[in-house]
Amino acid sequence: MTTAYTYILQCANGKYYVGSTTNLEARLNEHQAGMGGKFTSTHLPVKLVYFEEYSSIHLAFSRERQLHGWSRAKKEALIRGDYEALRPLASAGSATGSKGLASAGLATKEKRNE
Repeated sequence: MTTAYTYILQCANGKYYVGSTTNLEARLNEHQAGMGGKFTSTHLPVKLVYFEEYSSIHLAFSRERQLHGWSRAKKEALIRGDYEALRPLASAGSATGSKGLASAGLATKEKRNE
């Protein structure tokens, strides 16, 4: 079984980047080195603010695609772990159902084996 991750980075300009990978540490290093993607390479440095762990890259990628459709407010509620705020935001967009906290700029994770 391969462990995979969906993650959210905050770029230097304050914007969020959502991605998925099977090696979170290596992917973060790529982003910081300017090799992670066109968007992040022009908005360095980046900071990991949230991630979730999955049992397959397929599940992690599916979650990435879901988060791409979320508003900034909804992503920020997820990052903060503010599940009460996610409820009203869910009616304005896609369904929620995830957990995770980011406090003091440190990313936390949720393990997902769906």
